[in-house]
Amino acid sequence: MTWVRGLLGGMRVRILAVVVLVLVISSLGSVLLLRAALLNQLDEEVSESLAREAQEFRLLADGNDPRTGRPFDGDLAAIFEVYFSREVPDEGETLLAFLDGRLVASRRASDAAAPDQLGAATTYWLSLTEEERGERETAAGPAEYVALPLTGSDGEQGLFVVANFPAFEREEIADSLQTQQLISLLALLLATTLGAVLAGRVLRPLVVLAATAREISDTDLSRRIPTRGGDEASQIAEAFNDMLGRLEEAFTSQRRFLDDTSHELRTPLTVIRGQVELLELDETPEERAETTRLVLDELDRLSRMVDDLFLLARAEHPDFLRPDRVEVPTFLTDLHRRLSTLTPLELRVDVAADLTVTADPHRLAQAVTQLVANAVKHAGADARVELGARVDDGELVVWVADDGPGVPVDEAPRIFDRSHRGVAADRGGAGLGLAIVRAIAEAHGGTARLAPTAVGARFELRLPLGTTSSQVAPHVSAT
Repeated sequence: MTWVRGLLGGMRVRILAVVVLVLVISSLGSVLLLRAALLNQLDEEVSESLAREAQEFRLLADGNDPRTGRPFDGDLAAIFEVYFSREVPDEGETLLAFLDGRLVASRRASDAAAPDQLGAATTYWLSLTEEERGERETAAGPAEYVALPLTGSDGEQGLFVVANFPAFEREEIADSLQTQQLISLLALLLATTLGAVLAGRVLRPLVVLAATAREISDTDLSRRIPTRGGDEASQIAEAFNDMLGRLEEAFTSQRRFLDDTSHELRTPLTVIRGQVELLELDETPEERAETTRLVLDELDRLSRMVDDLFLLARAEHPDFLRPDRVEVPTFLTDLHRRLSTLTPLELRVDVAADLTVTADPHRLAQAVTQLVANAVKHAGADARVELGARVDDGELVVWVADDGPGVPVDEAPRIFDRSHRGVAADRGGAGLGLAIVRAIAEAHGGTARLAPTAVGARFELRLPLGTTSSQVAPHVSAT
């Protein structure tokens, strides 16, 4: 019974069950309504035919003999002779004429009863003294009739009977309904087959979605559900794909943060552990003080690393930036004034005096400060460092250049990677400064790059421009 419940619990089966149930109910309802309508129409046609035949006979009996032009005057034999000579029975109809209990004339349709099949009914009709309309059972089936007793001018007793036998037409209706039922059954089978196929196609994205969801793990979120069209199932699949994309990005960010943390913190922790283990071997206060200083330096470095790692992790959050309108010349002049305490710094601003960009001034200053600090560590305290800005191809380019030894060729392609540990790291940096610079640039929709230069190293931040002036300011230089 479990497999039965599982089968009936499927959405595809439930959809098909509802479709089949609706089709069965509509088919049965249409057949029943059609049957009732056809039988009702047959009854009306039989009733109208009987009334018409009786009325035609009355009009003839009350009129003139077409052969002589004189009234019949109760000549029943002449009335019957004229009537039956020109009357053609309708479908299922039998016409009978009696004089003094004898059958003198009859006409019938091919599907109507013959006079010899109406023994008991004939006996009953001959016993009537007044006009009667009704229904009687006969050997040929039920018959609806109109009987008109007549009295001739010479006292003859006559009888005119119109009987209709609808059994044949009822059989035709039954055969038509059986054909209709067969057609409905074939249509039901076809609709069920098409419904199963279409339901499978419609629900396929959901089936793939469920299978994909079962296969996804926290180590592989790259699976996606193929979608086609814009129906509801495809929209669900697209929404699921979007959710997977966000989850993959979140897990990737988390793994990258953990990898960075493991990579960056391993060295200072190892140094701290080694110095602490050597602490008990120091014999003099001076040696212990030196070891303590080294441990504190590594702890400070460790703290800076943690701050940098959290900054990189936050760079992927929507609230990382707080954009504002930044006046570029004023911003760089203020930044130059602050950074000149690190090293002699030249300022070259080749932009319009009213140039503004939409940026986070705090994060932008943080990126430029990282570049200047990197130049000082890399090129040395006596190096010549320049800070400048220019407009190039619709972008604001903020650059920091030094005349130091430059970046080794093998390090240049990887210098902005988080895991890269090159000259900056060897000189006491954490190896994350340039990664932070790139993260800040990309958060602004820009880029960070190592520009080619003949001497030293030149790093550039390229940011999309906001509102700019059409005039370029004259060259400004400061030291």
